[in-house]
Amino acid sequence: MATTHRYKTTPNLTKLVSQLRIRIRPEHRLIRNKDGPPGRIKKLSQIVTGLLKYERLELNYTKADEARGYVERLISEAIRHGDCHTPTMEMADRWITEKQVIHKLFKVLAPRYQNSPLSYTKLYRAPKLFTQDPYPKSILELRGNPYPPLVPNLSHNRNLIHNVLLEEAKKEYRARKYAEMSEKLASADLAASATESEKSTLSQNQENLKAETASPLEKSPGLVEEAVDQNEGKSPEPEILEKPLGEPKSS
Repeated sequence: MATTHRYKTTPNLTKLVSQLRIRIRPEHRLIRNKDGPPGRIKKLSQIVTGLLKYERLELNYTKADEARGYVERLISEAIRHGDCHTPTMEMADRWITEKQVIHKLFKVLAPRYQNSPLSYTKLYRAPKLFTQDPYPKSILELRGNPYPPLVPNLSHNRNLIHNVLLEEAKKEYRARKYAEMSEKLASADLAASATESEKSTLSQNQENLKAETASPLEKSPGLVEEAVDQNEGKSPEPEILEKPLGEPKSS
């Protein structure tokens, strides 16, 4: 008997939960509060409400990093489901303490980040005002807020006249340097080829000089061998006196 499966295809579970675009810690950060866990949740809800309302907050890094995940999840659910989804509305009512901020979440922030490929928040580390302060400071803000940027954008400075002139001067300087380098390399290659030709001509002249100063026997060693072969087996010829003979003596 053939077995039947309940699901013919594996369901796509990623559509059931919003995919956050920031790194989430596997454990909650330790945020101490005198009221215990309810006080901790109340503090986080105040941070979430303040960030959605003012769009930029300066606070401790631990609290900012913990509240950032809740803000990202609220905006993601608002974009995915809208204000007609009951669980999303209950979540927003649970974490947002001011009702007018809920309206801003669905009518202002959700359309702003509808097609955004980046995260909805940015977190910066801020310097301490006092060296004795043990808690690191940070700035948490929403993208696209109306405030001046914390990190200046210097990309538009390239179109300023002095930057354009400096860029052109750099190009001319580099072109001149590259031309000088190519000339040096070409001269080095010519010098190397000249030294090789000089060495070859010097060796040729030495060979010619040796050939001119060599004796006939050194020039043709075969003649010596032939002479030796011809003289083998012959008796030595008598020496001929070249001294003239005197007159015969009278008896």
